[in-house]
Amino acid sequence: MSLESTLSRREFLRGAARLGLTALASRPLTALAAAVNLPFANGNRPLVKYPQKRPLIRLTTRPPQLETPFAVFNESVLTPNDAFFVRYHLSELPLDIDAETFHLKVSGRVKDSVEFSIDDLKKKFKPVETVAVNQCSGNGRGFFSPRVGGGQMGNGAMGNARWTGARLKDVLEAAGVLSGALQVSFQGLDRPLSEKTPGFAKALALDHARDGEVMLAYAMNGEDLPFLNGYPLRLVVPGYYGTYWVKHLNSIEVLDHEFDGYWIKTAYRIPDNDCACVPEGTKTEKTRPIGKLNARSFITSLEDGARVAARKELRVGGIAFDGGAGIKSVAFSTDGGNNWVDADLGKNLGRYSFREWTAAFTPARGEQKLLCRATSNAGETQPLKPLWNPTGYMRNVVETITVKAS
Repeated sequence: MSLESTLSRREFLRGAARLGLTALASRPLTALAAAVNLPFANGNRPLVKYPQKRPLIRLTTRPPQLETPFAVFNESVLTPNDAFFVRYHLSELPLDIDAETFHLKVSGRVKDSVEFSIDDLKKKFKPVETVAVNQCSGNGRGFFSPRVGGGQMGNGAMGNARWTGARLKDVLEAAGVLSGALQVSFQGLDRPLSEKTPGFAKALALDHARDGEVMLAYAMNGEDLPFLNGYPLRLVVPGYYGTYWVKHLNSIEVLDHEFDGYWIKTAYRIPDNDCACVPEGTKTEKTRPIGKLNARSFITSLEDGARVAARKELRVGGIAFDGGAGIKSVAFSTDGGNNWVDADLGKNLGRYSFREWTAAFTPARGEQKLLCRATSNAGETQPLKPLWNPTGYMRNVVETITVKAS
Protein backbone atom coordinates (compact mmCIF):
# COMPACT_ATOMS: atom_id res chain seq x y z
CA MET A 1 0.00 0.00 0.00
CA SER A 2 1.39 3.39 -0.95
CA LEU A 3 1.55 6.60 1.00
CA GLU A 4 -0.79 8.09 -1.60
CA SER A 5 -3.40 5.41 -0.94
CA THR A 6 -2.95 5.57 2.83
CA LEU A 7 -3.79 9.24 2.70
CA SER A 8 -5.64 10.96 -0.10
CA ARG A 9 -3.79 13.90 -1.59
CA ARG A 10 -6.28 16.29 0.02
CA GLU A 11 -5.78 14.74 3.44
CA PHE A 12 -2.01 14.80 3.00
CA LEU A 13 -2.10 18.46 2.06
CA ARG A 14 -4.29 19.27 5.08
CA GLY A 15 -1.69 17.52 7.21
CA ALA A 16 1.04 19.47 5.47
CA ALA A 17 -0.81 22.70 6.20
CA ARG A 18 -0.89 21.77 9.89
CA LEU A 19 2.85 21.37 9.68
CA GLY A 20 3.17 24.86 8.24
CA LEU A 21 4.28 23.39 4.90
CA THR A 22 2.13 25.47 2.61
CA ALA A 23 4.69 26.14 -0.12
CA LEU A 24 4.34 22.92 -2.10
CA ALA A 25 6.12 24.27 -5.16
CA SER A 26 7.36 21.85 -7.79
CA ARG A 27 8.00 21.53 -11.47
CA PRO A 28 5.13 20.23 -13.57
CA LEU A 29 4.95 16.48 -14.00
CA THR A 30 5.08 16.98 -17.75
CA ALA A 31 8.62 18.32 -17.41
CA LEU A 32 9.84 14.73 -17.04
CA ALA A 33 8.96 11.41 -18.63
CA ALA A 34 6.51 9.13 -16.84
CA ALA A 35 9.26 6.62 -16.06
CA VAL A 36 12.99 6.08 -16.17
CA ASN A 37 14.95 2.97 -17.00
CA LEU A 38 17.99 2.55 -14.75
CA PRO A 39 20.75 0.50 -16.43
CA PHE A 40 20.48 -2.73 -14.44
CA ALA A 41 18.04 -5.61 -14.01
CA ASN A 42 14.49 -4.52 -13.07
CA GLY A 43 15.57 -0.90 -13.39
CA ASN A 44 12.32 0.42 -14.90
CA ARG A 45 10.92 2.88 -12.35
CA PRO A 46 8.01 5.33 -12.29
CA LEU A 47 8.45 9.04 -11.70
CA VAL A 48 6.00 10.09 -8.99
CA LYS A 49 4.94 13.39 -7.48
CA TYR A 50 4.66 13.74 -3.70
CA PRO A 51 3.73 16.97 -1.87
CA GLN A 52 6.71 19.34 -1.63
CA LYS A 53 8.58 17.27 -4.24
CA ARG A 54 9.02 17.42 -7.99
CA PRO A 55 8.68 14.05 -9.77
CA LEU A 56 11.20 11.64 -8.27
CA ILE A 57 12.14 8.05 -9.07
CA ARG A 58 10.12 5.70 -6.87
CA LEU A 59 11.78 2.55 -5.60
CA THR A 60 9.16 1.56 -3.01
CA THR A 61 5.85 3.01 -1.86
CA ARG A 62 5.63 1.95 1.76
CA PRO A 63 7.87 3.05 3.24
CA PRO A 64 8.57 5.69 0.60
CA GLN A 65 11.94 5.47 -1.09
CA LEU A 66 12.44 8.14 -3.74
CA GLU A 67 15.58 8.69 -5.77
CA THR A 68 16.73 11.98 -7.29
CA PRO A 69 16.82 11.99 -11.13
CA PHE A 70 20.51 12.21 -11.91
CA ALA A 71 20.21 15.29 -14.15
CA VAL A 72 19.34 17.31 -11.02
CA PHE A 73 22.97 17.12 -9.85
CA ASN A 74 23.97 19.29 -12.80
CA GLU A 75 21.57 22.07 -11.77
CA SER A 76 23.46 23.30 -8.73
CA VAL A 77 26.06 22.21 -6.19
CA LEU A 78 23.22 22.39 -3.63
CA THR A 79 20.48 19.84 -4.26
CA PRO A 80 17.07 21.58 -4.30
CA ASN A 81 14.77 20.61 -1.44
CA ASP A 82 12.04 19.50 -3.82
CA ALA A 83 14.47 17.10 -5.55
CA PHE A 84 16.22 15.70 -2.47
CA PHE A 85 16.04 11.92 -2.16
CA VAL A 86 13.81 10.19 0.41
CA ARG A 87 14.68 7.06 2.39
CA TYR A 88 12.54 5.58 5.17
CA HIS A 89 12.88 2.25 6.96
CA LEU A 90 9.50 2.22 8.70
CA SER A 91 6.03 2.49 7.19
CA GLU A 92 4.16 4.56 9.76
CA LEU A 93 5.06 8.15 9.04
CA PRO A 94 4.17 10.90 11.57
CA LEU A 95 1.72 12.81 9.36
CA ASP A 96 0.07 14.68 12.24
CA ILE A 97 3.08 16.62 13.54
CA ASP A 98 2.11 19.93 15.12
CA ALA A 99 5.11 22.27 15.06
CA GLU A 100 3.73 24.32 17.96
CA THR A 101 3.50 21.37 20.35
CA PHE A 102 6.47 19.35 19.08
CA HIS A 103 9.23 18.79 21.64
CA LEU A 104 12.63 17.14 21.63
CA LYS A 105 13.32 15.20 24.82
CA VAL A 106 16.86 14.75 26.17
CA SER A 107 17.14 12.10 28.89
CA GLY A 108 19.30 9.33 30.29
CA ARG A 109 22.69 9.94 31.86
CA VAL A 110 22.13 13.70 32.27
CA LYS A 111 21.72 16.04 35.21
CA ASP A 112 18.25 17.09 34.11
CA SER A 113 15.87 15.48 31.65
CA VAL A 114 14.81 18.40 29.48
CA GLU A 115 12.54 19.13 26.56
CA PHE A 116 12.98 21.75 23.85
CA SER A 117 10.52 23.08 21.33
CA ILE A 118 11.67 24.09 17.88
CA ASP A 119 11.37 27.68 19.02
CA ASP A 120 13.63 26.88 22.00
CA LEU A 121 16.25 25.37 19.71
CA LYS A 122 16.19 28.47 17.52
CA LYS A 123 16.31 31.03 20.35
CA LYS A 124 18.25 29.39 23.17
CA PHE A 125 21.14 28.04 21.11
CA LYS A 126 23.46 29.74 18.67
CA PRO A 127 22.45 28.74 15.13
CA VAL A 128 25.12 27.10 13.00
CA GLU A 129 25.28 26.19 9.32
CA THR A 130 27.14 23.53 7.40
CA VAL A 131 27.01 22.31 3.82
CA ALA A 132 27.07 18.52 3.86
CA VAL A 133 26.29 15.52 1.67
CA ASN A 134 23.64 13.09 2.84
CA GLN A 135 24.13 9.79 0.99
CA CYS A 136 22.29 6.53 1.52
CA SER A 137 24.59 3.62 2.38
CA GLY A 138 23.15 1.65 -0.54
CA ASN A 139 23.47 4.38 -3.16
CA GLY A 140 24.43 2.54 -6.37
CA ARG A 141 23.50 -0.91 -5.01
CA GLY A 142 21.67 -1.77 -8.21
CA PHE A 143 25.02 -1.88 -10.03
CA PHE A 144 26.51 -4.57 -7.76
CA SER A 145 27.48 -7.77 -9.53
CA PRO A 146 26.82 -10.40 -8.34
CA ARG A 147 23.50 -8.82 -7.34
CA VAL A 148 22.85 -8.36 -3.61
CA GLY A 149 19.69 -8.01 -1.55
CA GLY A 150 18.18 -4.68 -0.55
CA GLY A 151 16.83 -1.67 -2.42
CA GLN A 152 18.24 -1.66 -5.94
CA MET A 153 19.13 2.02 -6.17
CA GLY A 154 20.85 3.89 -8.95
CA ASN A 155 23.13 6.78 -8.07
CA GLY A 156 20.42 9.24 -7.04
CA ALA A 157 20.16 8.39 -3.33
CA MET A 158 22.35 11.32 -2.35
CA GLY A 159 22.10 15.07 -2.02
CA ASN A 160 24.01 18.12 -0.82
CA ALA A 161 22.36 20.85 1.27
CA ARG A 162 23.06 23.79 3.53
CA TRP A 163 21.81 22.66 6.94
CA THR A 164 20.94 25.09 9.74
CA GLY A 165 20.33 24.18 13.36
CA ALA A 166 21.67 23.91 16.88
CA ARG A 167 24.87 22.06 17.74
CA LEU A 168 24.17 18.78 19.48
CA LYS A 169 27.09 19.61 21.76
CA ASP A 170 25.30 22.71 23.06
CA VAL A 171 22.03 20.87 23.67
CA LEU A 172 23.81 18.10 25.58
CA GLU A 173 25.63 20.69 27.69
CA ALA A 174 22.30 22.28 28.54
CA ALA A 175 21.06 18.92 29.85
CA GLY A 176 24.30 18.32 31.75
CA VAL A 177 26.01 15.07 30.71
CA LEU A 178 27.08 13.08 33.77
CA SER A 179 30.24 11.08 34.29
CA GLY A 180 30.03 7.53 33.05
CA ALA A 181 28.25 8.50 29.83
CA LEU A 182 29.48 6.47 26.87
CA GLN A 183 27.14 6.91 23.90
CA VAL A 184 24.15 8.94 22.75
CA SER A 185 21.14 7.35 21.03
CA PHE A 186 18.57 8.98 18.75
CA GLN A 187 15.03 8.10 17.71
CA GLY A 188 12.39 9.79 15.57
CA LEU A 189 8.62 9.77 15.25
CA ASP A 190 8.29 7.24 12.41
CA ARG A 191 7.14 3.85 13.63
CA PRO A 192 7.00 0.25 12.36
CA LEU A 193 3.77 -1.25 11.09
CA SER A 194 4.34 -4.43 13.11
CA GLU A 195 5.44 -4.79 16.73
CA LYS A 196 7.90 -7.42 15.52
CA THR A 197 9.83 -4.78 13.57
CA PRO A 198 12.38 -2.89 15.67
CA GLY A 199 11.93 0.85 15.92
CA PHE A 200 14.52 2.87 14.04
CA ALA A 201 17.19 4.18 16.42
CA LYS A 202 20.88 4.98 15.99
CA ALA A 203 23.74 5.96 18.28
CA LEU A 204 27.02 7.84 18.27
CA ALA A 205 29.97 7.69 20.61
CA LEU A 206 29.84 10.52 23.16
CA ASP A 207 32.98 12.20 21.79
CA HIS A 208 31.52 12.18 18.29
CA ALA A 209 28.19 13.55 19.53
CA ARG A 210 30.06 16.41 21.24
CA ASP A 211 32.48 17.22 18.40
CA GLY A 212 30.67 20.49 17.62
CA GLU A 213 29.78 19.42 14.08
CA VAL A 214 26.85 17.05 14.67
CA MET A 215 23.73 19.15 14.36
CA LEU A 216 20.03 19.20 15.20
CA ALA A 217 18.84 20.71 11.93
CA TYR A 218 15.55 22.54 11.53
CA ALA A 219 16.30 24.17 8.18
CA MET A 220 17.57 22.99 4.81
CA ASN A 221 18.76 25.38 2.11
CA GLY A 222 17.25 28.27 4.04
CA GLU A 223 13.78 26.76 4.45
CA ASP A 224 12.01 24.46 6.91
CA LEU A 225 12.88 20.83 6.32
CA PRO A 226 10.53 19.17 3.83
CA PHE A 227 8.26 16.71 5.58
CA LEU A 228 9.78 13.72 3.76
CA ASN A 229 13.27 14.82 4.77
CA GLY A 230 12.57 14.86 8.49
CA TYR A 231 10.39 17.87 9.42
CA PRO A 232 10.56 19.53 11.87
CA LEU A 233 13.96 18.29 13.15
CA ARG A 234 16.57 15.84 12.01
CA LEU A 235 20.02 14.77 13.05
CA VAL A 236 22.81 15.85 10.70
CA VAL A 237 26.04 13.87 11.01
CA PRO A 238 28.48 15.45 8.53
CA GLY A 239 30.69 13.00 6.68
CA TYR A 240 28.69 9.93 7.72
CA TYR A 241 26.23 7.84 5.74
CA GLY A 242 22.59 8.82 5.89
CA THR A 243 21.58 5.95 8.16
CA TYR A 244 22.75 8.11 11.09
CA TRP A 245 20.75 11.16 10.00
CA VAL A 246 17.62 10.36 12.01
CA LYS A 247 14.46 12.09 10.71
CA HIS A 248 11.60 13.59 12.76
CA LEU A 249 13.99 13.48 15.71
CA ASN A 250 12.16 13.72 19.04
CA SER A 251 14.23 11.66 21.50
CA ILE A 252 17.87 11.77 22.57
CA GLU A 253 19.16 9.50 25.32
CA VAL A 254 22.62 9.65 26.89
CA LEU A 255 23.73 6.09 27.66
CA ASP A 256 26.20 4.64 30.14
CA HIS A 257 26.62 1.55 27.97
CA GLU A 258 27.16 0.64 24.34
CA PHE A 259 23.98 0.86 22.29
CA ASP A 260 22.85 -2.57 21.09
CA GLY A 261 19.84 -1.72 18.93
CA TYR A 262 19.11 -3.69 15.77
CA TRP A 263 19.99 -0.88 13.33
CA ILE A 264 23.61 -0.85 14.52
CA LYS A 265 24.17 -4.27 16.10
CA THR A 266 22.70 -6.22 13.18
CA ALA A 267 21.92 -3.89 10.28
CA TYR A 268 24.16 -1.41 8.47
CA ARG A 269 27.34 -3.35 8.97
CA ILE A 270 30.28 -3.70 6.61
CA PRO A 271 33.30 -6.03 6.38
CA ASP A 272 35.79 -5.08 9.08
CA ASN A 273 38.81 -4.50 6.87
CA ASP A 274 40.46 -1.60 5.05
CA CYS A 275 38.40 -1.87 1.86
CA ALA A 276 35.06 -2.84 3.48
CA CYS A 277 34.95 -5.59 0.87
CA VAL A 278 35.16 -9.35 0.39
CA PRO A 279 35.61 -11.55 -2.71
CA GLU A 280 32.51 -11.52 -4.90
CA GLY A 281 29.79 -13.86 -3.72
CA THR A 282 31.42 -14.71 -0.39
CA LYS A 283 30.30 -14.09 3.19
CA THR A 284 31.72 -11.64 5.69
CA GLU A 285 33.35 -13.19 8.74
CA LYS A 286 33.80 -10.05 10.83
CA THR A 287 31.84 -6.81 10.53
CA ARG A 288 31.65 -3.30 11.99
CA PRO A 289 29.03 -0.54 11.80
CA ILE A 290 29.16 1.54 8.65
CA GLY A 291 30.68 4.97 9.22
CA LYS A 292 32.18 7.67 7.03
CA LEU A 293 31.52 8.30 3.35
CA ASN A 294 34.27 7.18 1.01
CA ALA A 295 35.61 9.25 -1.88
CA ARG A 296 33.32 9.43 -4.90
CA SER A 297 32.89 11.45 -8.10
CA PHE A 298 30.51 11.67 -11.04
CA ILE A 299 30.19 13.29 -14.43
CA THR A 300 26.92 15.25 -14.32
CA SER A 301 26.98 17.41 -17.46
CA LEU A 302 26.65 14.50 -19.90
CA GLU A 303 24.49 11.40 -19.86
CA ASP A 304 25.74 7.98 -20.84
CA GLY A 305 25.20 7.62 -24.57
CA ALA A 306 25.07 11.38 -25.19
CA ARG A 307 25.76 12.66 -28.70
CA VAL A 308 28.23 15.52 -29.00
CA ALA A 309 29.80 17.51 -31.81
CA ALA A 310 33.13 16.17 -33.05
CA ARG A 311 36.19 18.45 -33.00
CA LYS A 312 34.36 21.10 -30.96
CA GLU A 313 35.63 21.80 -27.46
CA LEU A 314 33.20 21.52 -24.60
CA ARG A 315 33.48 21.68 -20.83
CA VAL A 316 32.64 18.49 -18.99
CA GLY A 317 31.50 18.99 -15.41
CA GLY A 318 30.72 16.95 -12.36
CA ILE A 319 30.85 16.60 -8.59
CA ALA A 320 33.13 14.91 -6.06
CA PHE A 321 32.95 14.36 -2.29
CA ASP A 322 34.26 12.26 0.57
CA GLY A 323 33.80 11.76 4.31
CA GLY A 324 35.28 15.07 5.44
CA ALA A 325 38.93 15.24 4.48
CA GLY A 326 37.88 17.28 1.47
CA ILE A 327 38.63 16.79 -2.22
CA LYS A 328 42.25 17.34 -3.22
CA SER A 329 41.90 16.61 -6.94
CA VAL A 330 39.75 15.08 -9.64
CA ALA A 331 41.38 13.33 -12.59
CA PHE A 332 39.57 13.17 -15.95
CA SER A 333 40.09 10.69 -18.77
CA THR A 334 38.70 10.70 -22.32
CA ASP A 335 40.17 7.38 -23.45
CA GLY A 336 38.84 4.82 -21.02
CA GLY A 337 41.42 5.49 -18.32
CA ASN A 338 44.65 5.16 -20.29
CA ASN A 339 45.52 8.83 -19.81
CA TRP A 340 44.39 11.34 -17.21
CA VAL A 341 44.44 15.13 -16.76
CA ASP A 342 43.66 17.18 -13.67
CA ALA A 343 40.24 18.80 -13.70
CA ASP A 344 39.65 22.32 -12.42
CA LEU A 345 37.98 22.39 -9.01
CA GLY A 346 35.12 24.79 -8.32
CA LYS A 347 34.30 26.81 -5.23
CA ASN A 348 34.92 25.07 -1.92
CA LEU A 349 31.75 25.14 0.19
CA GLY A 350 33.34 23.10 2.97
CA ARG A 351 34.95 19.74 3.45
CA TYR A 352 31.62 17.89 3.72
CA SER A 353 30.10 19.37 0.57
CA PHE A 354 29.95 18.34 -3.07
CA ARG A 355 32.93 19.91 -4.87
CA GLU A 356 32.21 20.86 -8.46
CA TRP A 357 34.84 20.21 -11.14
CA THR A 358 35.22 20.90 -14.87
CA ALA A 359 37.58 19.78 -17.62
CA ALA A 360 38.01 20.63 -21.30
CA PHE A 361 37.17 17.95 -23.86
CA THR A 362 37.44 18.03 -27.66
CA PRO A 363 35.86 14.80 -28.89
CA ALA A 364 37.13 12.92 -31.92
CA ARG A 365 34.64 11.18 -34.17
CA GLY A 366 33.15 7.97 -32.86
CA GLU A 367 32.70 6.64 -29.33
CA GLN A 368 34.79 7.75 -26.40
CA LYS A 369 34.75 6.61 -22.80
CA LEU A 370 34.88 9.37 -20.19
CA LEU A 371 35.93 8.74 -16.59
CA CYS A 372 36.51 10.82 -13.47
CA ARG A 373 38.43 9.85 -10.36
CA ALA A 374 38.53 11.73 -7.05
CA THR A 375 41.36 11.86 -4.55
CA SER A 376 40.78 13.22 -1.05
CA ASN A 377 43.10 15.31 1.09
CA ALA A 378 43.60 12.17 3.17
CA GLY A 379 45.03 10.37 0.13
CA GLU A 380 42.01 8.16 -0.60
CA THR A 381 41.48 7.54 -4.32
CA GLN A 382 38.54 5.82 -5.96
CA PRO A 383 39.17 2.23 -7.08
CA LEU A 384 39.23 1.47 -10.82
CA LYS A 385 37.44 -1.82 -10.25
CA PRO A 386 34.28 -2.20 -8.13
CA LEU A 387 34.62 -3.49 -4.58
CA TRP A 388 31.99 -5.99 -3.43
CA ASN A 389 30.29 -6.75 -0.12
CA PRO A 390 27.11 -8.77 0.57
CA THR A 391 25.11 -5.76 1.80
CA GLY A 392 25.74 -3.60 -1.26
CA TYR A 393 27.08 -0.64 0.68
CA MET A 394 29.67 2.05 -0.06
CA ARG A 395 29.96 1.66 -3.85
CA ASN A 396 32.55 4.15 -5.06
CA VAL A 397 34.15 2.69 -8.18
CA VAL A 398 35.32 5.08 -10.91
CA GLU A 399 32.27 5.69 -13.08
CA THR A 400 32.38 5.54 -16.90
CA ILE A 401 30.11 7.08 -19.49
CA THR A 402 30.25 6.67 -23.26
CA VAL A 403 29.65 9.58 -25.64
CA LYS A 404 29.24 9.50 -29.40
CA ALA A 405 30.72 12.30 -31.48
CA SER A 406 29.76 13.10 -35.04
